[in-house]
Amino acid sequence: MIPFLDLASVNAKYRNGLIEACARVIDSGWYVLGKEVDSFERKFADYCGSKYSLGVANGLDALVLILRAYKLMGRISDGDEIIVPANTYIATILAITENNLKPIFVEPDIDTYNICPQSVLKAIGPKTKAVFAVHLYGRIADVETLSDIAKANGLLLLEDAAQSHGAEKNSKRAGAWGDAAGFSFYPGKNLGALGDGGAITTNDEALYNMLLALRNYGSHEKYLNKYKGVNSRLDEIQAAMLGVKLEFLDEDTNRRREIAKMYLEQIKGFILPCSLKSSLESPLEHVWHLFVVRTDRRDDLIAKMKEQNVQCLTHYPIPPHKQPAYVEHQHLALPVTEEIHRTVVSLPIGPAMTDSDVLAVIKACNGVVS
Repeated sequence: MIPFLDLASVNAKYRNGLIEACARVIDSGWYVLGKEVDSFERKFADYCGSKYSLGVANGLDALVLILRAYKLMGRISDGDEIIVPANTYIATILAITENNLKPIFVEPDIDTYNICPQSVLKAIGPKTKAVFAVHLYGRIADVETLSDIAKANGLLLLEDAAQSHGAEKNSKRAGAWGDAAGFSFYPGKNLGALGDGGAITTNDEALYNMLLALRNYGSHEKYLNKYKGVNSRLDEIQAAMLGVKLEFLDEDTNRRREIAKMYLEQIKGFILPCSLKSSLESPLEHVWHLFVVRTDRRDDLIAKMKEQNVQCLTHYPIPPHKQPAYVEHQHLALPVTEEIHRTVVSLPIGPAMTDSDVLAVIKACNGVVS
């Protein structure tokens, strides 16, 4: 069976470095907010091209804390509206509602699956305070246009970069375009921990200082709590291991791009991701967190691929506005979003796949439609 993602094989590449990193933390005797977190935060900020980075417990906390910090800074108030692509993972919506804010769902571009700037323009109202650019499946959104829209309308531009470590446009990476960005280091991400973890990047010193306190019980100074904060700190061991894996991220991304190129050139019979031009023709760089095809025969495809010993998954079968948790939004008619969620299938893609694995996936796909 070719698994959707073989994490054991992925991490085998870094095994010695990961063991050394764990041993270093164990031997240090310092396990929370120590040298490893500090080192990784500096390296990750440099990698993204942002001034600041700070580690948190997970990707959802990263998004929640960004909005919470802006509320405490007076940039956002209860009941304000946040524009968000309707086809995002539910975590983006949870971050908004957790802060007593209102998500305004807009349709994505059917070719890129990312938020459509023209839809954003139409959705801006008197209570709009921010736009979430979600870089879905590892493809950076149209951040230049979104940035212009945000600036022209006095809005915050926030990035949900949970799936887009290293994605870039015009040589500027995800995490450096908006006022702040949230990342996830869930094990299956392109830069994944061996547990959970997340990070926030920003160029805003005031926001950064607020977040330093919020993630640590609302405290800059021990036993002096200025805000009603939370406990959301990136673990020392996870930070040490992420530091090891960060060194290989570009190499692993290039392998994902090689696999995606083979898929794009050889798979027939499905709606493939909008293919990218060469770097000389296009400044957009996709990091292929997921390789998503669309078909009206999704269940049939997944079953037949399984018969051919290839595991496929669905990201995501139910859009947020149709989830039981958000019954208040189920009346919305969002046909593009609903079409995407009804038809998408994710094929295996990961840096540990061999060419023979890739060719087997291609053969299985083409066999399904022959």
